[in-house]
Amino acid sequence: MSNFFDGLETRAPEQREQALLAALPAAIAHAQAHAPALARQLAGIDAGAVTTRAALAALPVLRKHELLEGQQRSRAAPGPVDAEKVFGGYAALGWGQALRVFASPGPIYEPESARRDYWRFGRALYAAGFREGHLTYNCFSYHFTPAGSMMETAAHAVGCTVFPGGTGQTEQQVMAIRDLGPSGYTGTPSFLKIILEKAEELGVKLDTLRRALVSGEAFPPSLRDWLSARGVQGYQAYGSADLGLIAFETEAREGLVVGEDIIVEIVRPGTGDPVEEGEVGEVVVTTLNPDYPLVRFGTGDLSAVLPGQSPCGRTNLRLRGWMGRADQTTKVRGLFVHPSQVAEILRRHPQVRRGRLVITGATGADRMVLRVEAAETSAPLAGAVAESVRDVTKLRAEVELCAPGSLPNDGKVIEDARSYD
Repeated sequence: MSNFFDGLETRAPEQREQALLAALPAAIAHAQAHAPALARQLAGIDAGAVTTRAALAALPVLRKHELLEGQQRSRAAPGPVDAEKVFGGYAALGWGQALRVFASPGPIYEPESARRDYWRFGRALYAAGFREGHLTYNCFSYHFTPAGSMMETAAHAVGCTVFPGGTGQTEQQVMAIRDLGPSGYTGTPSFLKIILEKAEELGVKLDTLRRALVSGEAFPPSLRDWLSARGVQGYQAYGSADLGLIAFETEAREGLVVGEDIIVEIVRPGTGDPVEEGEVGEVVVTTLNPDYPLVRFGTGDLSAVLPGQSPCGRTNLRLRGWMGRADQTTKVRGLFVHPSQVAEILRRHPQVRRGRLVITGATGADRMVLRVEAAETSAPLAGAVAESVRDVTKLRAEVELCAPGSLPNDGKVIEDARSYD
């Protein structure tokens, strides 16, 4: 039996890149033609010319808050309620074409179509050891959010039968697992721990459970080891309700391998500019899903590309995992300061490369210091940067010129180090 979900996972990287970029113009043209909100985002863009990563990087990033605000404006507008109004023009299908509609916090409404493995979690399940003929015990919620359906449709794509356990009712979950004998669990890692602890408390053996694909929250090594000590090998998947699967863990336990049907970029927070390989930035994803064709969707999550290929044999890009949030907006002296403003300040001065705005002091006595990497350490440059800070943020800041490569590589553009005691 193959160790891979399909042959796409072991393609030569250049073959994968060529295939993704070849599909990109048609995906963008489809979004422009069938999703009115995407047409507005991509107004004036020649889809046929977007054939390289550089051309893709020139397109605007769609932030999650913009998607939410667009849907809210659409739903508040007068007129009959239909799919276009509900989805805010971001989806390219209507009622009847969408099998289900879900709501994630906001609320943001997402469609699910009849497309096989619509959310693309099948390869994550396969990498976690789920196989045809297995019974999967699914403890993701089946109401409002798409998590339950994400794992169920993925399990069906692999060839598994699914028991929809859902959430809560821990003692009943223990008894159902004992009676059914599933080999795999899908759900949050914390709920699996609760189930296994309840089983131990009740003196019930759940020794058929051997594997788990977990998501929705942090999966620290300590919890992974705790599960392993009880015979369950847990693997994590990274995705969102907007995009479906983004990346997944394999037996190599080295980062998360990116899914095959998306284009992932890592950009400097507050901008759409790709960072160098290994540098921490915001995860931006372009899907090739014709039903919900999001182009350069900013997840708000921080990560970095892990150099090299996975020892497991999969050849796609790897992410280091979730490394925090990109939206570091904070309030200083009554005014909001955004990462995009820091990016604008740096853009005005080609001599500087990276920057980090550090805010210290106590409430009411804020102090801002903009630390920038620059080969030149002249007083005139520091003064010019300080003037740009005042112009862009309407606030004063000290400027420190630092040696290239000296700022932390953690994706932080704004560091709020104030004391709130």
